[in-house]
Amino acid sequence: MSTLRLAACAAFTLLGPAALAGTPAPPAAVLEALDAPQALPDVVQGRADAPATIIEYASLTCPHCAAFHRDAWPAIRAKYVDTGKAKFTLREFPLDPLSVGAFMLARCAREKREAVIDRLFDHQSEWAFSAKPLVHLKQQAMAAGMSAADINACLENQALLKAVEQEHDDAAAKLHVKSTPTFFVNGVELVGEHGLDKVEEILAAPAK
Repeated sequence: MSTLRLAACAAFTLLGPAALAGTPAPPAAVLEALDAPQALPDVVQGRADAPATIIEYASLTCPHCAAFHRDAWPAIRAKYVDTGKAKFTLREFPLDPLSVGAFMLARCAREKREAVIDRLFDHQSEWAFSAKPLVHLKQQAMAAGMSAADINACLENQALLKAVEQEHDDAAAKLHVKSTPTFFVNGVELVGEHGLDKVEEILAAPAK
């Protein structure tokens, strides 16, 4: 875990409306890195052939990521993902070892990965900032349907551990992701906690 850096959640907007007007086309290197095979297979929500793509790099211990998934994600999902206009992918960018473990458990839940991630964001204050976070993380995983044996086996899976860390390191090296949440909307970077309006500004802005 030597390359895993602790970082603060992004609490502010780096791209405002003025910066988004006439959004320039993303560099080819960015699009290539986003489209390349990842250390962990993407779990895509929405139609695979949707015309727009939204990728989020998140940490499960990041309060701003939890706020996005509570306050903004339902509206984005309803307007864009559920209607087939965009596909959404959450990629692992853990900011600390606890988030690494949480993402490992979500991956071990297989087809329930997104449900586990939703639960961990919804109950973040109950495990991520508790006196015994690992104990409470395991409790959340059990509440999501995982057995104690499966949880322990998952957290001991060194190949999965390295893959989660590699997902982080690749995004940091190739896309210069530094904080969470960081979004790429059709390849355009959007850093910080945002709502539906910011996503719409990028999708509606003519590329230059």
